Amino acid sequence: MQIKINTDNNIQGDERLKDVVRGLTEQGLGHVLSRLTRVEVHLQDENAQKGGADDIRCMMEARPEGMDPQAVTNNDADVEAAVRGAAKKLRNLLESEFGKLDRKR
Repeated sequence: MQIKINTDNNIQGDERLKDVVRGLTEQGLGHVLSRLTRVEVHLQDENAQKGGADDIRCMMEARPEGMDPQAVTNNDADVEAAVRGAAKKLRNLLESEFGKLDRKR
């Protein structure tokens, strides 16, 4: 499973950030990771240098095997909180979708 991380011009996408984001994504998605081929994480600072509450946007898209891509968005005050929230939302969405798929079988 591959995790791809994209940042805008206002967030420095260095290796330390990528390691943190990968770790939070893997931890947040937990057991559903084994059913995914790729996860894309897009980080954006919505109001650049102005700052403010909930100005970091994390869009996370998962590519489950044999299914259409699933995506969620979460805004929070910092990158780690935004990624953590998006991973939780995505895990809940995927657990629901996998549950529906498994019941059909």
